Amino acid sequence: MGNECYLYLGRVMPAWLFALMFTAFAFATDDYVIAGVLPAIAADTGVSEAAAGQLVTVFSLAFAIGAPFASVTTATWSRRRLLTGALLLFVAANWAAALTDSYALLMALRVVAALAAAAVVPAAYAIATALAPEGRAGRYLALVMGGLTGSLAFGVPLGTWVGGAFGWQATFVLGGALGLIALIAIRVTLPDPPAAPAMPIRERIAPLARARVLLGLLGIVAIVMGSMMLLTYLAPFLRDLAGVGATALGWVFVLAGVAGLVGGQLGGRAADGWGADRALLAGVAGFTAVMALFTGLWWLRPMPLLALLPLLALWAAVSWWIPPPAQTRLLALAGSAGPQALALNSSAVYVGVSLGGAAGGLLLEAAGPGVLPAGSAVVEVIALALFWTAARLARREEAGRSVAASP
Repeated sequence: MGNECYLYLGRVMPAWLFALMFTAFAFATDDYVIAGVLPAIAADTGVSEAAAGQLVTVFSLAFAIGAPFASVTTATWSRRRLLTGALLLFVAANWAAALTDSYALLMALRVVAALAAAAVVPAAYAIATALAPEGRAGRYLALVMGGLTGSLAFGVPLGTWVGGAFGWQATFVLGGALGLIALIAIRVTLPDPPAAPAMPIRERIAPLARARVLLGLLGIVAIVMGSMMLLTYLAPFLRDLAGVGATALGWVFVLAGVAGLVGGQLGGRAADGWGADRALLAGVAGFTAVMALFTGLWWLRPMPLLALLPLLALWAAVSWWIPPPAQTRLLALAGSAGPQALALNSSAVYVGVSLGGAAGGLLLEAAGPGVLPAGSAVVEVIALALFWTAARLARREEAGRSVAASP
């Protein structure tokens, strides 16, 4: 069964790749869905909504801190055993969360679930790239990342509906069920790729200290930050631009999730076909153009939402086009430390989410929502400059080694 393949976008993809995508979908849904049932959790646990919101914060923080350590300490473990153990832990943490009304215990269980995710998600990215055929690493990586966009379009609305219909505890039951389905899919389809050879931890992480890798990681932070500056405050931006309310905003997020899923796949294919650098340049150029259009339309408000939907879909598509070539470039910069770089990449994503929310909030308070697109575009261009500098350093190092090796 592990060798079964399925047709996807005109290409035959292995079943295990879809299992990894669903695993990413399960973890991302579990992270984001808290926002949909937050008021109910606050009421039942006797805390404020602001305090309940820290269940999201602690998950993100535990993931960001845990991912690099998990990647280094488990590098020599069997991949199937690592994913099996972490998914079992994830399922147990979610189902235990459904049985408690203690805020402190719920907070601790969110940390456990996040640490399980921190072990699995970077490993899933590394497995996808390691097992990808020559010239198809970008699209394999993009398909796994599609689980993240899919969670926004389908997983979060489903979890919110389940929580509204049956209580917030049912949302955690659903999270555990998704984890169990992912576990079964992994066990049935995934071959056991070779783990990293045993070596001292210092040697394993040494390549990550190179300037080019650090610049690449900063580029990831900037990419996510630029996207989140607008996404975090999309509600006030669209409210003032087109009078969009809560119901319509929900459909906008569904549209954005679907468009982002398509954009991510196209970005992965572009990274393989054009090269990571050209695909990244195209994505940032497209993002900047969309932000310029948003800035211009701000002066024509109010705008009808229907007229904005194509532009919103394009924005989501180019936003998710960018990560696959950016991660492909990061892998090239890291060399043999690619799996560890992917773990740090996951941490960088969460740092970018936090910084995007903070920077966007400052812009919102200082000048209103109309400046958010321009601010987002500036940060994305900075990200491109960071990757360009990192690539230039890499070429210099390669040239230096070539000169040293020549007789």
